[in-house]
Amino acid sequence: MPTVLRLNGFRFYFYSHEPGEPPHMHVDYGSASAKIWLHDAAIANNIGFSAKELGKIQRMVREHQETLQEAWDAFFNL
Repeated sequence: MPTVLRLNGFRFYFYSHEPGEPPHMHVDYGSASAKIWLHDAAIANNIGFSAKELGKIQRMVREHQETLQEAWDAFFNL
């Protein structure tokens, strides 16, 4: 489960056994967790984040999209 980025207490990572899915990141903060698609920063799944927090996560994904995508591509040899 490679951690790609830690930012303002948020941990961005993906699971190594998810190569068949579109590029995405899991984001944890405390006990909350979400799954975000990289191509459009859409929320795929959310457990515990408020709407305001999800907006913040989406902004961070857009801001760091290139870094996140590069980490995904490098890990899965794309």
